[in-house]
Amino acid sequence: MTHPTDPSDSRRAAGCPSRSPALYLYVTAFVGGAVSLGVELAASRLLAPFFGDSLPVWAAIIGLILLYLTVGYFLGGRWADHSPRAATLYQIALWGAFAVGILPFVSRPILWLTAQGLFQLRLSAVLGPFIAVLLIFALPVTLLGCLSPFVVRLLMARVEQAGAVAGRVYGISTVGSLLGTLLTVFVLVPALGTRLTFVTLSLALLLVALIGLVREHPRRALLYSWMPILVLALALCGRRGPVKPHEGAIYEAESAYHYIQIVERGGCRYLFLNEGMAIQSVYCPGARRVGGTWDLFAIAPFFNPPPFGPSEVRSLAMVGLAGGTIPKLYTAFFGPIPIDGVELDPKIAAVGREFFGMREPNLRVVVGDGRAFLARTDRRYTVVAVDAYRLPYIPWHLTTVEFFQEARRHLEEQGVVVVNVGRVPGDDRLVAAIAATLKEVFPSVHAIEIPDSFNTILVATVQPTSPENLRANRAYLSDPALREIADEALANLRPVPPGGTVLTDDRAPVEAITHAIILAYLFGRE
Repeated sequence: MTHPTDPSDSRRAAGCPSRSPALYLYVTAFVGGAVSLGVELAASRLLAPFFGDSLPVWAAIIGLILLYLTVGYFLGGRWADHSPRAATLYQIALWGAFAVGILPFVSRPILWLTAQGLFQLRLSAVLGPFIAVLLIFALPVTLLGCLSPFVVRLLMARVEQAGAVAGRVYGISTVGSLLGTLLTVFVLVPALGTRLTFVTLSLALLLVALIGLVREHPRRALLYSWMPILVLALALCGRRGPVKPHEGAIYEAESAYHYIQIVERGGCRYLFLNEGMAIQSVYCPGARRVGGTWDLFAIAPFFNPPPFGPSEVRSLAMVGLAGGTIPKLYTAFFGPIPIDGVELDPKIAAVGREFFGMREPNLRVVVGDGRAFLARTDRRYTVVAVDAYRLPYIPWHLTTVEFFQEARRHLEEQGVVVVNVGRVPGDDRLVAAIAATLKEVFPSVHAIEIPDSFNTILVATVQPTSPENLRANRAYLSDPALREIADEALANLRPVPPGGTVLTDDRAPVEAITHAIILAYLFGRE
């Protein structure tokens, strides 16, 4: 019968760390937790240019990542029982970190195919790649989930210490998750972008795992030294290409809120956000009109009782400024009236100044939430314009009775609210809901359907009004371009859809309405 001569042999038999001190195992749990939550938050930014940043996308990401972590917890516990060695732990961490690092690069072809499906609105082309993109997180997140239970097993010297050890490991891992959340949202993504955020998270865990493996098994660590080299090489090569190729693209950036892309064609510039299904702003230097939805915003105040001419338009509050297309039109038609343009994303405001000529001296740019701005300002306006909705990403707090009551409190006696509402052909449920909500606050609501688009303009007036007012006020429009817009509005006036759910701060099922609309349209197309 032989007896171990090295005390560390008996510690290995008990499942205790040998050359890897307990402190370093806690460091591994901490960094693993940080990377796990960092990956979850960065995942939304990876998908945003192709799927947007809607509630369903977040639900899918959170749900599947929680599933992968759960699988990792079970798998990591069983793995640790079968191979209770620190070297095994660090190899798992290395493969998980490596998978995180290459993820934004290997996913690009799938994302591109997904974008094509979205633009063509083919259900099969959307759901297949969408599921595939979510599945690419299965390997890295599952491996990251293995780390904490594995660390618990290695640190557990006696059964009676199990509770304290498990609590300590999961507590430290959770603190790491908190740090990973804050760093990813407030530092990494804004400063480095999505791809380099994944690379940074990957390299952090690769470094920890390689150091740990060097302490345990130096020769084996050499076999993994290629991993950080390959991740860095991909980062250096990948940063030269665009996140999402687009013909005519002259600029792209990632902000704390959006993926931003600017495309130039036909002498005009167009602003796209996230998946790029809709144009958010257009700038055609020297043009008095840009067409479509933006022009119709300029005609809204002329629903007031006649006589009402351009000189009666004295001010504008723009909620959803984007690149400043509507304030530019208002300045062109009504002169240098005071305009407050509210934009949530400071990066978009900066893009508006640089690429969309948004430098009107009468425009005051306010970075913040539109509803919060109205709540704290004491100004009154002729027009409050809302262009912050885009299917299916509608800020519900800008759709409710309470929001429109706030807007009305800031309107002049002949003031109007004008709202751009998305729709799909043959389905006016969202338009009906917003119109029904406006009717709770304003005596009159009018609908202008934009031809060849997915948009309806709703105009709500403080005074009781009728469509005939617009026809009568046309005589007071000396600007030929403004008369043309009035004619287009009159030709596309539609009855306000009946019924509709009244939206309130307590109950605003905007997501349910938009999801039903989009699914019905997609299935109908199939």
